[in-house]
Amino acid sequence: MGYTSRGFPFVSLTTASTAIGRHLCAYVEEVTGVRRTIARNARDGIYNVLVAMEAGQRLAADLYYPGCLALDRKQAAADSLAGWARPAGMRSAYTARRWSPDEDRVLLQLGSPTAAAEVLGRTPRSCNLRMWRLRAGHVPRPGER
Repeated sequence: MGYTSRGFPFVSLTTASTAIGRHLCAYVEEVTGVRRTIARNARDGIYNVLVAMEAGQRLAADLYYPGCLALDRKQAAADSLAGWARPAGMRSAYTARRWSPDEDRVLLQLGSPTAAAEVLGRTPRSCNLRMWRLRAGHVPRPGER
């Protein structure tokens, strides 16, 4: 827990346990709304789960709440993360919106990325790419899941 070289807050966990890694990912999503997946790194076969920026702040605040049993240096690090604010003009990261089978059906039924974009509240570019992936077989069609 701390700050990256660029001054952004982060919380990370390194583990060799798949169960712990999966549990942490579920916990991170529950607390922050941010989805994390795990994969072993190539060098030593362990998992490195990283949560940064505002999500890292929320996670640190949940882990190191006032009065919790913690090492003084860890509590101090968690407290320092709470004071970080996103610099003016720095855009927030976009969180991908997953496609549902119902949205895939609408997209395929309409057959037009532009028309589907209006109905689904997505961009024409997003609809066009998803339609290509569905038609090319890169993702399963709604009935094939």
